[in-house]
Amino acid sequence: MRVVRVGLIGLGEVSQLMHLPILADHRHLFEIAGVYDVSPSLTAYCSARYPGAKKYETAEALVSAPDIDAIFILTPDQTHSFYLEMALKGKKHVFLEKPACLTLGEIDAVAPLADATDRLLFVAYMRRYSPSFLRAKAMMPAASDVRYVRVRDIICEGPFFIRQTRNIFYPKDLDAAFLADSRAQTTALLKQVVGDDAPADLMRAYQVLTGLSSHSLSAMRELIGLPKRVIAAHHKCNGESIVALFDYGHFTAIYEAMIDNVARFDARIEVLSDRRQLRVSYDTPYIRNLPTSLEVIDSTDTETETRTFGPDYTDPFALELRAFHDHLVNGTKPKTTLSDSRQDLALMAEIVGRLRESSGL
Repeated sequence: MRVVRVGLIGLGEVSQLMHLPILADHRHLFEIAGVYDVSPSLTAYCSARYPGAKKYETAEALVSAPDIDAIFILTPDQTHSFYLEMALKGKKHVFLEKPACLTLGEIDAVAPLADATDRLLFVAYMRRYSPSFLRAKAMMPAASDVRYVRVRDIICEGPFFIRQTRNIFYPKDLDAAFLADSRAQTTALLKQVVGDDAPADLMRAYQVLTGLSSHSLSAMRELIGLPKRVIAAHHKCNGESIVALFDYGHFTAIYEAMIDNVARFDARIEVLSDRRQLRVSYDTPYIRNLPTSLEVIDSTDTETETRTFGPDYTDPFALELRAFHDHLVNGTKPKTTLSDSRQDLALMAEIVGRLRESSGL
């Protein structure tokens, strides 16, 4: 089995919680060959924690290293397009954390480079690689039989879980000017979508969509395709509560998201037809190996059968890494491509349009 030598750009929470330890667990598939972060102290910390991971002073140096096969882009969302272009020009395979970019303009600008490369570009949507999701896809009713779909993300964010489970290194060597520039860059990109006149709660709602919601909207697309239109959308609670209604022709789908401080993670997709209901359930990704499950209810005129598949404790992050490796060594194309990810951003932009309407903008 070929061992792929990887370099990581971006060493924050998710890198430390998921990517680095899971890569280390898969030594038969991957070698952590290099690491870089804009924080020198964080780069040094991760290099010391993972022996053999060379620390690089610049992203350019890491990307140009001849002994690195693939680049993992795990940086803040507003920087993805910059590092993606760098990695593609450097002729590296790319593992890109979702969202691929924050705006359609960014994706469209880098798309020609991605289309022209012979390297693998894999966008990481780990929920779409979980066993429960894949089983649900295999057991889907015919599209013409679907009557209603419910998708939800009602969650407590990661810090609650992280404080009780893992020690994360948070650097203190990023100066105020750098952080201010980063926030300004993010704001400028968000306003390209939500509008220069958008209030703070609408900007926050779009960040929720590109962050939390991208998992579920992407999974929804794989199961039932893109909606014909977004019928309506509404947001409350400073942008951290969102409801959107989608038109699929002969049925509707609803998506709801809310971030609060109740310590639970209620993420699920339910597909209802006349005789079958499927329910895929996920737990928080901030604790490794929490289970996913699938519940299937089938009814005839006289009987009802409920089956539960799982819980499955295989970490979806590990499964997407294995998929990335398989595509890379076999030269095959993944389902989670840049063009696939573009559909999420287009759908989110349409949701934002309905959010603006509901806000009277």
